[in-house]
Amino acid sequence: MNVLRKIKWALGRRREAVEMVSLSVAAAAPVHRARVAALRGWGAQIHPTATIYHGFQARASRLLTIGARTIVGDGAILDARGGLRIGSDVNFSTGVQIWTAQHDWSGDDFGYVKAPVTIGDRAWLGPAVIVLPGTDIGEGVVLAAGAVAKGTLEPYGLYAGVPAKRIRDRPRTLTYHLPGPKAKAWWW
Repeated sequence: MNVLRKIKWALGRRREAVEMVSLSVAAAAPVHRARVAALRGWGAQIHPTATIYHGFQARASRLLTIGARTIVGDGAILDARGGLRIGSDVNFSTGVQIWTAQHDWSGDDFGYVKAPVTIGDRAWLGPAVIVLPGTDIGEGVVLAAGAVAKGTLEPYGLYAGVPAKRIRDRPRTLTYHLPGPKAKAWWW
C-alpha cells in the first residue's frame, strides 16, 4: 500500500470513529431535533416528518435515507455502510437491527462484504428484529418480534421466525399514515 493510500485509509477510519462517537452522544440527547440534526450533519437524508427515538446507533450516515412519517424506535441499529433506504410510514419497534455489512463467514480471509438493504413503505418491524445485508423488504411487510430477515420478502406479508418465513397475508389496501414527530413528546 503506498503512502497516499495509507493516509486516505487512516483518515477514513478517523472519520468513521468521529462519526460514531458524535452520533452516540446525539443518540442520548433528550431532544429529537438534536438527534435528527446530528444524522443530517453526517449526510443522512431524513424526511422532516420522520421520528428518530433515543439510543440509536448509525454507521455511514451519508448512505442512509429515511422516508416521510417513518418511526425509528429506541435502541435501533442503522448500519448504512452498504446503503440503507427506508420508505415512508415504516415503523421500527424497540431494538431493531439493520445490517448492510459483515464479514464473509465462508471466506478464507474473513473478508468484509456489504450489500444494500431496502425497506418498503408501510413495513412494520417488531421488537428485536434483525435484517441482514442484501435484504429487500417489500411494501406492507410485517416482521414479527425476533425475526431474522434475509433475501427478498414479498409485499404485504406477515413474516416470522429464524430465518423469517411468510406465514400470512396482509391487506393490500393499506392507507394509513403514521404520526410525525410533533405528535411525540419533545424530549423523546
